[in-house]
Amino acid sequence: MAYLALLVLVVTLLLIIYAYRYTNHSRSLSTLTSPPKEDEIVPVSVNYVFTRHCNADCKFCFHTETSSYKLPLSEAENGLRLLAEAGMKKINFAGGEPFLYPKYLGALCRYCKDDLGLESVSIVSNGTKVTEKWLKEYGSAVDILAISCDSTNPETNKAIGRKDRGSGEAFDNVKSLFQIKEWCQQCGIRFKLNTVVCSLNWEETMADMVQKLDPFRWKVFQVLVVVGENENDARKRNARDFLITDAQYEDFCSRHKHLKCMIPEPNKSMKSSYLLVDEYMRFLDKGDGDEKVSDSILEVGVQKAIKQVRWDQEEFHNRGGVYNWNSAAEKTNSCVGGSGDKKLEW
Repeated sequence: MAYLALLVLVVTLLLIIYAYRYTNHSRSLSTLTSPPKEDEIVPVSVNYVFTRHCNADCKFCFHTETSSYKLPLSEAENGLRLLAEAGMKKINFAGGEPFLYPKYLGALCRYCKDDLGLESVSIVSNGTKVTEKWLKEYGSAVDILAISCDSTNPETNKAIGRKDRGSGEAFDNVKSLFQIKEWCQQCGIRFKLNTVVCSLNWEETMADMVQKLDPFRWKVFQVLVVVGENENDARKRNARDFLITDAQYEDFCSRHKHLKCMIPEPNKSMKSSYLLVDEYMRFLDKGDGDEKVSDSILEVGVQKAIKQVRWDQEEFHNRGGVYNWNSAAEKTNSCVGGSGDKKLEW
């Protein structure tokens, strides 16, 4: 009888614990999905630059290494939770180079996908620190991996600054692209390509490489100068030597317009249309004039912080800021079509 009574007590306690956890989980889901108030801004898609540290030396970088700070993991997760409660559905981790902190990055991806249940988790990287081991360990929590490549010519990439900051050796950027794409296919991650068009590559034709690589999206950016980051020699970077005219940018895009995965983003589309959060969990406005910085959302909350900067929501939607961004989505924007499961070669 004593044993039976003890068993009943244990079962009762387990049921109470389960009910408590279920109630709290339901409340959490309700908080994340509750409709916004009329005056609230919904941060649907956020770019979190959790580190400015980078192993490359890209001359036109507009988010330079002015700080080596990185939030403790628990504080970063708290900020991401606040953003999710405010309506964030997609998070993009950028830098700097996020893969310089593989365990930290992996933990953030899992938290966003498994705990917050975000629709899409993506990463932008220069590709030099991406490993098959990391993708196999954390790939289930990643929907999109974007790799930057500005030229098919190694010397051009080196001149742009896609080289190791320590040794000065150029990265084998193109070869690594095809290896990473193959790993992404194996892990069910959608592969994306980013290119910045500047004075050193605007006359180039990258169509052959892009067709073989077959990314589901190819973002083609116009090199951008941001006051306070890369506007003159007093800064860590001076992008003015890499500027091109609108006509030169349009010439590059026109040469690749037959690739349906290409998504042009000239300066007019980029300015203030991205929601950027820096290493201190502050919103950034890299639009016209000096870069603007909000208070940290950890201190004042999402709504007060987001209203301290300009986010051009109309331009965000016009440039296709919302799209099929989940890894389970059907691949409809392929450059060449097909399943893309063949061995990649370049």
